[in-house]
Amino acid sequence: MTGTTLDDYTDRYARRVRGMTASEIRALFAVASRPEVVSLAGGAPYIAALPLDAVGEMLNKLAADQGASTLQYGIGQGAPELRERICEVMALSGIDAGCGASPEDVVVTVGGQQALDLIARLFLDPGDVVLAEGPTYVGALGVFQSAQAQVVHVPMDADGLIPEALELAIADVARSGRRAKFLYTIPTFQNPTGVTLTEERRERVLDICERAGLLVVEDDPYGQLGFDREAPAPLRARRRDGVFYLSTFSKTFAPGLRVGWILAPHAVRDKLVIASEAQILCPSAFAQAAVTTYLSTMPWREQLKTYREVYRERRDALLDALADYMPAGTSWTEPGGGLFVWATLPDGLDAKAMMPRAIAARVAYVPGTGFYADGTGAGHMRLNFSFPPPERIREGVRRLATVMEQETAMREVFGAVGAPSRRRRGQAGADVPGPDLA
Repeated sequence: MTGTTLDDYTDRYARRVRGMTASEIRALFAVASRPEVVSLAGGAPYIAALPLDAVGEMLNKLAADQGASTLQYGIGQGAPELRERICEVMALSGIDAGCGASPEDVVVTVGGQQALDLIARLFLDPGDVVLAEGPTYVGALGVFQSAQAQVVHVPMDADGLIPEALELAIADVARSGRRAKFLYTIPTFQNPTGVTLTEERRERVLDICERAGLLVVEDDPYGQLGFDREAPAPLRARRRDGVFYLSTFSKTFAPGLRVGWILAPHAVRDKLVIASEAQILCPSAFAQAAVTTYLSTMPWREQLKTYREVYRERRDALLDALADYMPAGTSWTEPGGGLFVWATLPDGLDAKAMMPRAIAARVAYVPGTGFYADGTGAGHMRLNFSFPPPERIREGVRRLATVMEQETAMREVFGAVGAPSRRRRGQAGADVPGPDLA
């Protein structure tokens, strides 16, 4: 008798499908969305902080006055009016005409995720290497794996990506006979750690990549969500050659509209447009018009301040609760912006193995394994503070701490079985580089 599979199409798939795996975050959504569960798992912005009545009126008027054009096809690069507004948004962070930012070099995308996919389509062949912070954004890992590229992680500490480790990783890849195509980095309020690359390290990282001929893909969804002080200028504000800047309105306006963008070197722009047209023909004209109207007619700068105030309060609630409830041996980052805290568990605890018991206790988080290409990171977890109100955050941390204490007690009784391997920790709970640079 021959074996069978639940999928009758297994032998017909393209080779690149073999590397596809479900996102650990997406798999959590079904249970984390239950009302009885305190979800510290997702990365959803707090949309209720928007003036929803005014936004609703804006959308109604847009459909009534411009429906004949905004419900029609658009152009592949994106509407010129929106690209002009995007340049105004980037100028707030220091990416302006003085450093070569132009509407002509902006390509509108369906959220930041399509931006990542377009970069991968243009630059990655099967077997190519992408250098990325360890840990890094789970959605980027999915894109790179679909492109059949290999992700080599570069360690971080409390000051962000470690330049010396980047130099070692570049050299190791070259010695192995492989080719690293680009560095993928989220230098500001990083997902999942919340860590920000320091001013001094930004220049060093750019110098290292320039000497190595390595492109830089800068993903910046959170840079305008700083709480305590202005974030350092983006990498793209410092160098224009070889730096691709990706961002989105998902965190600063509305993720449901799915509008993001790439600011690309001029020579690459046309190829990005061609690749985008092959994928989607054109981004949604209505969604683009909605973002353009929002940026043109509503106080969006004041709305950014509102988001910052809401998220600062919720970050503080999470940090206070962690300090009050977490068992000894737990450490965590203290982000100056963004949506996430990265927690390191006491030695021996496994965040992935602990997850079913946490769900049973009605609290959800994302195990650290989802943020590493090789599935390491079991001793860590990502905690989101943007969506739940402060009192729910505190209750969620209390439940989580109880689960961790129970796990520790079980280990003391039954011993360590399949405990995750651990590396020495840095100041903020991030990994200190080991010899494997994983």
